[in-house]
Amino acid sequence: VDVFASADEKNMTAVTDAGLADGPELFATNTLVIAVPLGNPGGVESLADLGEDSVTVVLCAPEVPCGAASQTLLDNAGVVVTAASLEQNVTAVLTKAEADEADAGLVYATDVQGEDTVESIVPDGAQDVVNRYPIVALADAPNPVAAAAFASFVLGAQGQEILARLGFGAP
Repeated sequence: VDVFASADEKNMTAVTDAGLADGPELFATNTLVIAVPLGNPGGVESLADLGEDSVTVVLCAPEVPCGAASQTLLDNAGVVVTAASLEQNVTAVLTKAEADEADAGLVYATDVQGEDTVESIVPDGAQDVVNRYPIVALADAPNPVAAAAFASFVLGAQGQEILARLGFGAP
């Protein structure tokens, strides 16, 4: 592996603490939205609705970045959710909403951008729970020149323009 990029700073800290890299830089940000199946059959309008027994909710597991962010967002709003399932990644949450196997799920804004298979709701407080994405060329990269060039590209104007087009926020 030449480059490590993470959906949160916690995982990057583990990499730097292990001495595998120095000086990561933030390259993007992302926030959460509520994804619901087309037509919103569960009638979900807010985070508070996710705490209702009549609403089937799927979330990312707490040990993955989207799960940690989801728990923070819910805690900040004082909402307790009993999830029907805890998924290992945001794609699995989105898939369950798309397949109408859940009334709602918390996913990243970038995951619903351009999707016509789900609807999304920006919940109150989402702007206060921001995942920051760091990137770094690894110390023992097999190709350190390419690693540095790729990280520079992602951090540079063209990389940032591409990320913005995909719905990511600025670092």
